[in-house]
Amino acid sequence: MASYIFLFLLSLLLLLPSISSNITTIPLSHFHRNPHPHPHLHPCHHLNNLATSSLKRAHHLKNPQTTTTHRTTTPVFSQSYGGYSIPLSFGTPPQTLSFIMDTGSDFTWFPCTKNYQCVNCPSYLKPFIPKLSSSSKILGCSDSKCALFHNKSPRFHCQACRPNSKNCTQMCPAYTFVYGLGETTGVPLSETLNLPTRSVPDFLVGCSVSSTHQPPAGIAGLGRGPASFPGQLGFKKFSYCLLSRLFDDTNKSSLLVLDAGEKWAKKTTGVIYTPFVSNPLVPARPAFSVYYYVGLRQIKVGRRRVKIPYRYLRPDSRGSGGTIIDSGTTFTIMAPEVSQRVSGEFARQMAAVGYKRAEEVEAVSGLKPCYSISGAKSAAFPVVTFHFKGGAEVALPVENYMAIAGDDLVCLTIMSDKELGGPEVSSSGPSIIIGSFQLQNFYVEYDLLNERLGFRQQRCN
Repeated sequence: MASYIFLFLLSLLLLLPSISSNITTIPLSHFHRNPHPHPHLHPCHHLNNLATSSLKRAHHLKNPQTTTTHRTTTPVFSQSYGGYSIPLSFGTPPQTLSFIMDTGSDFTWFPCTKNYQCVNCPSYLKPFIPKLSSSSKILGCSDSKCALFHNKSPRFHCQACRPNSKNCTQMCPAYTFVYGLGETTGVPLSETLNLPTRSVPDFLVGCSVSSTHQPPAGIAGLGRGPASFPGQLGFKKFSYCLLSRLFDDTNKSSLLVLDAGEKWAKKTTGVIYTPFVSNPLVPARPAFSVYYYVGLRQIKVGRRRVKIPYRYLRPDSRGSGGTIIDSGTTFTIMAPEVSQRVSGEFARQMAAVGYKRAEEVEAVSGLKPCYSISGAKSAAFPVVTFHFKGGAEVALPVENYMAIAGDDLVCLTIMSDKELGGPEVSSSGPSIIIGSFQLQNFYVEYDLLNERLGFRQQRCN
């Protein structure tokens, strides 16, 4: 593998031409692994795929591994594998690619070069071709941006170079990013990002040449940190509205809005806010500093408050506990004790009104509890409500926590990280990961200037 990376880096040198309004909106799409790759796949099996990807994503988040105009918008599209994608253009002249919108990471990378290899990936991946861009540059070890990709000083990775040395010819070392479903390897580039309202030169982006189990897109890291999308662009606020899963793999889109923000506190009309919680600083888990932690105070099922031990609601000094919002996780994942209390209360209330469990569906879908609603003139479910610090209260619409598993079959989409027969997720890391399924048709605002997260229920299409 090391020899392959060396040969690739050497060949990449030949491929590159050189070495060395206040708001932007971008369309946001739903991102499925493939556009309905198995049209005859039973809904239970499709839910199992989403549940599996959510669980693997949770494993990664809890055990991360690392090896002039001021506003921009871009469309966001919904995809059937459970994510949301945005189109971004890089290079001179621009090359437009799809990227998964990921608030749980802070790096941006794209499939790169004609020799891009991806194991267990869709065959129609479109790579970026550095040779066709006059603005592509490989980073040198002396470039301060090299350190951003490696979470250490350039001196650590570039033994032969002194910091800011003008005579250093050593390249910035290759990176490997590990995700819930796979990993990607490549080299950092300095490239021009072309937004709808302006061009941004010298944007730090990864040129990945080898990946495993990746969807047909790159990753746009919207997490905290100087290397992230908002960090590099200097935006003080970003927001998105997540389309309903009914529009998976269609041309329907909403918007990702990147905003430089104001110098004074200004609330968006109709939005309820909760303050961000300080990120735990754990040297062995630097990715914890990238997540967006919020203060979830309680969960209600119907009118009943679920008793959750305090240790699960706030991160401790080791990074255990707390709640994060993650656009890259589909279904909400909870620590086993928390999930058991929530799903247990839900099951108790459903049983009280006569609904019977569909255990065979639970075995196939990986979700529980599941129910048959056959013969019912109308189905009623206990409302799941999240109560956050600062008074923000989010009552989920039924379609945001119950998924259709077949004719007259539905399942709760709040999972334990011990589900699917896999190993239990480490006790370190966030105890609750609120996924994108739960926030369909919600406007979600990340106010980085005022350190708060906002919610507003609305139709996003």
